[in-house]
Amino acid sequence: MDHDAARGAGFMAHAAAVLPELTGAEHDALAQEWQRLEARHYEEYASGRISFIEQRRRRVRGLHAALGRAQPSDAATDAWFGAYLERYRAGWTAFDDVGPALAALAALHPDVGLAVVTNGEGEPQRAKLAAIGLADRFRVFVASAEVGLAKPDPAIFLLACERLGVEPAAAAHVGDRLDLDAEGAAAAGLRGIWLDRGSDGASAAGGPSPGIARIATLRELTAALAPS
Repeated sequence: MDHDAARGAGFMAHAAAVLPELTGAEHDALAQEWQRLEARHYEEYASGRISFIEQRRRRVRGLHAALGRAQPSDAATDAWFGAYLERYRAGWTAFDDVGPALAALAALHPDVGLAVVTNGEGEPQRAKLAAIGLADRFRVFVASAEVGLAKPDPAIFLLACERLGVEPAAAAHVGDRLDLDAEGAAAAGLRGIWLDRGSDGASAAGGPSPGIARIATLRELTAALAPS
């Protein structure tokens, strides 16, 4: 799912509704701050330092602080985020390379088993898959909040392999984070494939190590999976 596009569109629509006194340029600046706050506080949640609800609340409070406004109550914070969430959900869509990639994969490997391995709560991630029409394409779904493991811990990749009924050496993991996805999977004995749609300093970390494939689009996936 194109999370960045949905977040950007959802935030701009929300800002226009709740902050109509600000200019378009000010909305743009706040959208950048919202992105920064998401990255910071979701990482805190993913590492187990705060709860899922708390990471949402810290994002809203951080935005209020950036605006120089008083901190809202928990109830007001939750209501603010809930309204934003509705606008964010309206923008959920799959990247345009997903359908062709899955079709090409199925044509080459009709019996391939697919799994989702995600750092997050299970319910929101399942809702995203359902909304973009992909819920029935995956045999196994592993969410960190449900299994007590999180990427890049090799154990979460091994659990997915176990549930798929495949050996790690016969599996590959594709993800848009070099550190959490490709390197974590490689440490577990899978083939790590880094989907680099446009790397930033945090995810690139100097580039992939030997043995990790780097692709720019899922249209390159079947070639990356071909025997070397």
